[in-house]
Amino acid sequence: MGTTQDTRERIIVPGPAGFHPPSAAQLGVALPDPGEGLYYGLLEPNEDIVIEEMARKMLTSPNATIFPGPLVLWAWNNHAVEKAKAVLEIAAQIPEVMIIPMPDYRPKYPKIDPEEVINPNHPNLTIWGNKIEACIFIGVHCHYANLTLKMIRAGTNCCTMAICAEQGHEDAMLTIRDSDTLKLKRTAQIFKKVREEMGIKLPDNGENVRFTGTQSKVHNGKTHTNPMTFMPSAAGVGSAATFGHSAAQMKREGKGFRLRRYSKELQR
Repeated sequence: MGTTQDTRERIIVPGPAGFHPPSAAQLGVALPDPGEGLYYGLLEPNEDIVIEEMARKMLTSPNATIFPGPLVLWAWNNHAVEKAKAVLEIAAQIPEVMIIPMPDYRPKYPKIDPEEVINPNHPNLTIWGNKIEACIFIGVHCHYANLTLKMIRAGTNCCTMAICAEQGHEDAMLTIRDSDTLKLKRTAQIFKKVREEMGIKLPDNGENVRFTGTQSKVHNGKTHTNPMTFMPSAAGVGSAATFGHSAAQMKREGKGFRLRRYSKELQR
């Protein structure tokens, strides 16, 4: 696969960047326009190039992990169900990938099990605990994702990627925006193309997702699984409200993000 070498100096790179590093915005990183992406803090006009780099990092980094958030974990509407299916299609293209959820945003005190969840208030603990060197966040409300990305860059050597439904994340090393179901499915196809070009094969039985230790215990000692066997159905739509994840709640969580991003755009 031919790639163009970008000779510009990368701005947002894996850390650890140290205690309280400057934000990406302070370093001059601007959010991408539709169709663009961010490539280590640099604006990339072709988002497919960013997706290809995401694929290479996830396919070659130790303990690559997908972190799905509430927007795709909970069946709060039919669109969320379809996006969750597409996320599993991406996971199905990455051998030995882990999937660790971010089911909500409440701090997990006094102790978090890093093999069970990741939390935006102390995400470094999950990164450290599983020795994760590349990860994708998807379905996380943007203000919590930004907090998480800053903390990971400050304290770990993990390459962070964000597949965002809104305007992207300047504090991620790689990010794309406006990620609806169709774009997620296209992302899965690009991952497949890159994997095949790199000569990386999937297991014959389709069980390419690796369980963490905690997940393995829940699944009777099984170490791997086929992500496609976990495909959700629309029959569960509405049940998320039982756990406080109703459509109204999900929309309220996003309001603060939109106001903050709007203010930032006015300042550009």
